Amino acid sequence: MAVTLQIDAKGRFNPADLRKFGARALKMIGLAGDVAILITTNRRMRELNRWYRQRAYATDVLSFPGDAKFDHAGDIAISAEIAQRNAKRLGHSHPVELKVLILHGMLHLGGYDHESDSGEMAGLEDHLRQRLGLPNALIKRTLGKRPGTPRKPGKIEKARAAATGRRKSPRGRSATTR
Repeated sequence: MAVTLQIDAKGRFNPADLRKFGARALKMIGLAGDVAILITTNRRMRELNRWYRQRAYATDVLSFPGDAKFDHAGDIAISAEIAQRNAKRLGHSHPVELKVLILHGMLHLGGYDHESDSGEMAGLEDHLRQRLGLPNALIKRTLGKRPGTPRKPGKIEKARAAATGRRKSPRGRSATTR
């Protein structure tokens, strides 16, 4: 199991440190096979999102499951620019934000989907980020706060609305990879 890193964007981060983090996360999640990570520009993320998800905007992270028979767990693409903005807004470093996105992407490669798993991915992401020394789990900080195209509420939002007595669901863009 190896983590490869391709960087097509500017930023202040240590590629060796990100690879090392990726290898730790890969082992903790229990993914079988190699993972390739692309850290790229918003322009490239918009192209990938348009091509694979028919969404005409850049997103922070995309995951592409691989094929176990080829010992490839999958690929992850991350926007360095969105990661930098998120880091500044959330008060931590760009490398830390990249690690949060790597972990999130790897969970998707492991078959988790926060849009449909009743909180299983969110719970695991929270547990792993604590073990890995990372701040706020991506799912927790983005639920109900995503601007963009309206989407149907997922199970997590429905459960939260039922618990709080709120009738209307939060609106945001549909992104199984956020």
